[in-house]
Amino acid sequence: MLMSNTARPARLHFMANGFRVLSPGDHVLCAVTGERIALDALKYWSVSRQEPYASAEIATKVLTGA
Repeated sequence: MLMSNTARPARLHFMANGFRVLSPGDHVLCAVTGERIALDALKYWSVSRQEPYASAEIATKVLTGA
C-alpha cells in the first residue's frame, strides 16, 4: 500500500540555500503562528534555529528580536 504525502507534515533540515527533506510530507508549520506552509511556498527559515516561518515579517521579528 502506497502512502500519500497529502496532509502530512514534512521534517526538513534547513540549509543556507535550501532545505533537505528528512521525512516526506506536503507542508511544514510556521514556528511562530502554527500556520500551514506548503513546501512549494516555503521561502523563509532560520538555519541556526532550524525553524520555518510563514512570512518575511515573522522571520524578521524572530531573528532580530523586534
